[in-house]
Amino acid sequence: MNETASTSMSEDEITKEIAWALQAVDRVRCEVHKVIVGQDQVLEEVLLTMVCGGHAVVEGVPGLAKTLLISTLAKCLSLQFSRIQFTPDLMPSDITGTEVIEEDRSTGMRALRFVRGPIFANIVLADEINRTPPKTQAALLESMQERQVTVGGVTHRLANPFFVLATQNPIEQEGTYSLPEAQLDRFMFNIRIGYPNEQQELEIVSRTTGDAKYEATSVLDAADLMRIQMAIRRIPIADHVARYALRLVRATRSDERYGEKNESIPKIVRDYVSWGGGPRASQFLVLAAKAKALFSGETHVLPKHIQQVALPVLRHRIVTNFNAEADGVNSDVVIQTLLNTIALDTATNQSPLGTLIK
Repeated sequence: MNETASTSMSEDEITKEIAWALQAVDRVRCEVHKVIVGQDQVLEEVLLTMVCGGHAVVEGVPGLAKTLLISTLAKCLSLQFSRIQFTPDLMPSDITGTEVIEEDRSTGMRALRFVRGPIFANIVLADEINRTPPKTQAALLESMQERQVTVGGVTHRLANPFFVLATQNPIEQEGTYSLPEAQLDRFMFNIRIGYPNEQQELEIVSRTTGDAKYEATSVLDAADLMRIQMAIRRIPIADHVARYALRLVRATRSDERYGEKNESIPKIVRDYVSWGGGPRASQFLVLAAKAKALFSGETHVLPKHIQQVALPVLRHRIVTNFNAEADGVNSDVVIQTLLNTIALDTATNQSPLGTLIK
C-alpha cells in the first residue's frame, strides 16, 4: 500500500499506541459524562480537535453546557483553563496581556513588566467570540497559528499544548461581528451543538435540581495528550484515500477549473458556492481522519473516516452565495451532496477531481 508519508514506528508499535490511546480517550469520556449528559457527538468532535492539536468553534443556543463541557475536559486532562467573555468593549490587551511600570522602592528605578493575559493557558474558552470587534478578534490570530504573543516587540511563547475553543450564539446576531474568513480558516472544526432529547433533558433536570454533586476527576495530563497527538500523526494513509480527501476539498472551489470545461465543477458548487476550502482544509481533513481512525480502533485511514469528519472540517470554509440563501441551501447541504456524488477512485491516472457518480 502506498502511503503519503513514511512512519518511524512499526505496525505493531502503532497498534499498541492506538490501543493505549483508545483506553485513555475512553477514560476521558467516562469522566466527562459524570458531569455532561448526552452530547456524545459534540464531545467526540471536541476531543478530535484536541488530539489533533487544533482549535474549534462551537455553535449552539444558550444553556446547552458549552462552557461546562470545555471546562470539564480541561479538568479531566489536568490542563490550565481560562475563560474570556468577549464583549464589544474588550481590548486586545485584555486578552494578550500588557506592560506595566513597576518601581523598585529601594532604588527608585522604574522598569516595564509584562503581565500575562488570559491567553496564557492550555485551554482558552473564547465565549461568544463574535461579540467583540475585529481588532480584538485579530488578537487571537497570532496565538492560534504561531502559539505566541508579541507585545512591545517582545515575543512570549504560549503553553504547550494550547487550544482555543470559541463559542457563538447562532440566534442572537444583533450587535455581533462576523469572524473574518482568515480567522475562521484557522479553526480546525466548526461544531454544531443541538438540544438534548427528552430522556437526556429529564436527566439534566434531575441532576441540576437535586442536592447530589457530579464532578469529574483528572485522568490524563499534558504529556499523555501529546503522546496521543504523536500517535495520530504516525497513522498511515493510503495514497488513493488521501487523493479522495483532496478531491472533496477541491470540488468545493467554484472558481477553479478541474478540466478543460467549466462543467467539470459539480453543479451544486457552480450554482451556490462563492468560495471553497483552501489547502488548510485538505490538511485538517486528513489529520482529523487519522484521529477518527484511532478513535475507531483502526490502524490506518479508511474512506469512511474522511466522510465522518468532512462536515465539521469544511462547513465553515465554504462561502455560499445569494442563490443558496434564497433556495435554503447551506454549506452542510453542499458537503453532503459532494459526499454522495464523488466516488472513491483507486486509479492513479484519474483527473484531480475524480469520477462523479451520475
